[in-house]
Amino acid sequence: MSKIKRFFSKKKEEAAFKLRIGGGMGEGHKLNAPKQEAPSTSSRRKVDVYVPPKRNELSNEARAAANAALSRIDKKDTRDFNTSLAAVKAQAKREMEAERRQKDELANTSSSVASVPSSSSSSAAENKNLACQGVFFRCPLIGEEILSKKAWKIKIKEFLYQQLESERGLTACLIIQNCNVKEKADDCIATIIKYLENIIKNPDEEKFCKIRMSNKIFSDKVRYVDGALDVLYAAGFSEVEMDGEPFLLWTKDQTEEGLDLAMIVEALKNSEPIQLELDRNIKVLLPSQARRVVLPDDFYRISPEEIKREQQLRAEAIESSQMLKTKAMRDREEQRNLRMYRYSLVRVKFPNGLYIQGTFNVYEKIADVFEFVQSCLADESLEFNLVASSEGKFNEEDMEKTLYDCKLIPNVLLLFTVPAIPTPVACDVNFLKEELLMLVQSM
Repeated sequence: MSKIKRFFSKKKEEAAFKLRIGGGMGEGHKLNAPKQEAPSTSSRRKVDVYVPPKRNELSNEARAAANAALSRIDKKDTRDFNTSLAAVKAQAKREMEAERRQKDELANTSSSVASVPSSSSSSAAENKNLACQGVFFRCPLIGEEILSKKAWKIKIKEFLYQQLESERGLTACLIIQNCNVKEKADDCIATIIKYLENIIKNPDEEKFCKIRMSNKIFSDKVRYVDGALDVLYAAGFSEVEMDGEPFLLWTKDQTEEGLDLAMIVEALKNSEPIQLELDRNIKVLLPSQARRVVLPDDFYRISPEEIKREQQLRAEAIESSQMLKTKAMRDREEQRNLRMYRYSLVRVKFPNGLYIQGTFNVYEKIADVFEFVQSCLADESLEFNLVASSEGKFNEEDMEKTLYDCKLIPNVLLLFTVPAIPTPVACDVNFLKEELLMLVQSM
């Protein structure tokens, strides 16, 4: 496993080196070009220590003008949105008052007839009301980008195949793990390990040194798995024809330089899928934006079509039976519903009307949510509580519980409270870091 870690650190160093070459290591020169005169000793002493040039700091007015110009370029067709603290607070206050008025009007309004939207308009409305655009990840081993899981799979595959020429054996082990479904990868690895261990134990046995490529086990479990043939080639196998049939024949001198069979077996046993880290996809929302509650398909374990079909079948079963459910039956049904989700969208509402939103795995702990909120605060040492409508106020015992345990999925709204600050006073306090206000987007 240490060799695999060294592999990644080496690749990252190479990438950083290339960036440095492109960024400021000076102009190259031809090897056959005439030599330039060496600088004198006195002049060399003067340039030994690099002194960065002084740069004039932008004035506040110039910085504001630059930001405004960038904003106009980015969104020429929309009105500039003022993200100053006062403007955001005023906007949040206006929206909270409008929301209260709307609730009062709805309470006093008689029931109205709702029209059934067409499928196309319904789909458009759902897209417009998506709470977020998807679930996104980081992969520190490969790069600094934030991408969807599908995009990362493509990028990881491209990255690994680029390394084949220089590190064929080790890279191919990682390709097997990362570019195939788990069951297929596991069967392939077990079969290749058996081939190689047979040679290690019996290096002079001819039957272990060749593999018929038309063999059913080889065809089913190895031949068409991404990376498998590259592992065998690195181990010393080469393709030959014997009696009119294609074979893989092992010879020791064909083994990749710097590797032996035992090292390849160890790499196969220790290689793992490259792990992705869930990105919080943090957003700061105004009250009007917090009404978006439709979750994208990425949050579900099964496809939306399967979810709709399951819900329809369940509804039909309930209607036909009209039976009363016991508590055990209700609990089982609730657990089935919870298991449909991989991720949970957590929103935290602050007293001044602003929300922060983050994406969590359903098996992350309540402590992770508190840590996320704390990282967003201007004063990270501030003591605060989070209150859920279903769970109430969280205590120390709840910190190790998961979102799944507390049934805080697929989305949850938590209220931010500060025991030391009265609620009327807290309504006028901005608890978030000011740079996060830049995440507030114009509607």
